[in-house]
Amino acid sequence: MAEEQQVPLLKKVYYQNCSGCRVEQLKETRRGLPIKELLSIWTVVLCTALPISSLFPFLYFMIRDFHIAKREEDIGYYAGYVGSAFMLGRALTSVAWGMVADRYGRKPVIMIGTITVVIFNTLFGLSVNFWMALSTRFLLGSLNGLLGPIKAYAAEIFRDEYQALGLSTVSTAWGIGLIIGPALGGFLAQPAEKYPDIFSEDSLFGRFPYFLPCLFISAYAMIVTVACCWLPETLHSHKENNKSREDSYDALEAANGGSNAKEKEQEIEGSESTSNESLFKNWPLMSSIIVYCVFSLHDMAYTEIFSLWAVSPRKHGGLSYSTDDVGVVLAISGILVSSYPPFGIKTCWKKIHSALLSLRLGKHICELKFFLGPFSFHYEICLCSFTIKFHQVDWSLAYL
Repeated sequence: MAEEQQVPLLKKVYYQNCSGCRVEQLKETRRGLPIKELLSIWTVVLCTALPISSLFPFLYFMIRDFHIAKREEDIGYYAGYVGSAFMLGRALTSVAWGMVADRYGRKPVIMIGTITVVIFNTLFGLSVNFWMALSTRFLLGSLNGLLGPIKAYAAEIFRDEYQALGLSTVSTAWGIGLIIGPALGGFLAQPAEKYPDIFSEDSLFGRFPYFLPCLFISAYAMIVTVACCWLPETLHSHKENNKSREDSYDALEAANGGSNAKEKEQEIEGSESTSNESLFKNWPLMSSIIVYCVFSLHDMAYTEIFSLWAVSPRKHGGLSYSTDDVGVVLAISGILVSSYPPFGIKTCWKKIHSALLSLRLGKHICELKFFLGPFSFHYEICLCSFTIKFHQVDWSLAYL
């Protein structure tokens, strides 16, 4: 008796005019490391991460030049408002941007986010008073909601074996941006004072001493915006054809000897709805979210507090660093982070054979950094304490 040829019962149906289906077809035929997609995600995430912390090295001097603080000790108070305005706007609108991405696609939200960086980051560099700086930072965070959609995009654009690599690329670019951004702000702020042979006091950069780093980041965001025009959309734009689904169910029933596949589907849908209702009772998921929130809080707080503390006068307990000194510290730490890409953490995780153990290792590294921080009265110790920042926690969570 000839062997029966096995045919898949439910064959995937692709729609010609659906961009999501084209991506799925490409994923099935493509083999090898997706370098192009990794680079695309890396550049987009870097674009949204750079303006978050680029202001910290010069924020103290910007608030001082606004003359809004009555005492020098109050500069940090107003700097905290400007520094937190971005994240406040993002917290208020992130869910809404996620809903927009699910309805209209990931690509439009990504492009709106990069265009927002171009416009409002430039306006922030041209701020003439405290309220203009505060409002532009708030709008920059409110309209830049691409971080969530870019993670969904990274999960959809890669094959299953490369999804963890794609998500760790998001964390890598995010970490590098949070360190390279302050480095750019430190080196390029107040160019008329640092580079008088190139920039005069009467030039645009002399009248707006904090415009150059913002302009540099906005120019990069403009390039990324143009490049995003060629990003493939991963959201499916078609609606399921009920007739084709019924035909598939009939074929499945015939193959299973008349079993009722529709009832099984209803049971599956019922279990999915129950799972969605009990989402907040899913302790492994909620514990991962809590850990991520705690370390994100530590990440941003340490970056902002370090920069403000480093440039504050010694009489107020600071280090009296210039923006150049802060830029050097953050640039070297950025080189360390960039030299430890997701390939390194993937290899490390394979040797450890435990994402949880890798997560605990990252926690202990952060504890060492916190221990060295208060003793950073010398330049070398300060550099050492800040470079102990591997973002291993983010990478480990990608494997949980």
